[in-house]
Amino acid sequence: MSDAFDGLLERLRAAGEPTRLRLLALLRYQDLSVGELVQVLEQSQPRLSHHLKALSEAGLAERLPEGAFVFYRAARSGPGKELLDALFNALGPDVPEIEADLERLRMVMAGRAASAEAYFSSIAETWDAVRGLHYPNEAIETALLNLAGAGPFNRMIDFGTGTGRMLALFAPRAAEAEGIDFSHRMLTVARANLESANARNARVRFGNVTAVPFADSSADLVIIHQVLHFLDTPADAIAEAGRVLVPGGRLLVIDFAPHDLEFLRTEHGHHRLGVRHDALASWASKAGLSLEAPQSFAPPENGTPGLTVNIWRATKPASVREKAA
Repeated sequence: MSDAFDGLLERLRAAGEPTRLRLLALLRYQDLSVGELVQVLEQSQPRLSHHLKALSEAGLAERLPEGAFVFYRAARSGPGKELLDALFNALGPDVPEIEADLERLRMVMAGRAASAEAYFSSIAETWDAVRGLHYPNEAIETALLNLAGAGPFNRMIDFGTGTGRMLALFAPRAAEAEGIDFSHRMLTVARANLESANARNARVRFGNVTAVPFADSSADLVIIHQVLHFLDTPADAIAEAGRVLVPGGRLLVIDFAPHDLEFLRTEHGHHRLGVRHDALASWASKAGLSLEAPQSFAPPENGTPGLTVNIWRATKPASVREKAA
């Protein structure tokens, strides 16, 4: 028998069981950890892990390790997604078994939101102290949207997503938005925020911005928002952005201009006191990107030292001829 025939049989066998079909319905709705699925379906972890393994091996679900946790999501491309779309279109809306699972899921999501709120409350004072040093976020976000363009974008990726704010901001302009972060607790915050914003096309996962888990030429917009000043090797993050961008794709970098506020290094973990334009231009050039002069936002005029925020836009050449020019 052909590979196509065998592959379809394997996917049908994997999906053709009541618990697995319920799992797939939940994972199409939201990325979920094994523990969260245990709460929703009220089945044992070993049993659900067995089903999830079968779904993953059949290409119907994706396994996303995150420290001591493992998250799962439904297939979002290829034959697995095609079969899932067909199955759930045939199943139709308002299926009582699935509606009951989704109602329990909403209760679990409320617990996730409470955990995120507790963590963010614990760091709010530190967060607000840095925010007060620079131009209001609302104006910066408006500029970001203008520099990115109206889209629509096929896929937007957010390096170092933090609270997920960039994903929520750009989700209306993207078919798919995905963020990565190295902090498990910030990923909890981001998931709760995206759920609250009803950003159904946005997802987050664990990942390192200097070695991102995405294929070459897989995104037409990449955002790196207030991340580079935390990195030992920011050039690696820019190189990764250049790798994952499609020809003609855009990178937006938001970071502080050089400053001398040393307390940000000692008290807030900043490895660099701002990002120099010439340094970023060099990193972008090595990544095959064309960098424009930044749009700058001066700090508040309140008589105290502040931070200038720069927004840089870089473009990956659309053709060999454009790159040579």
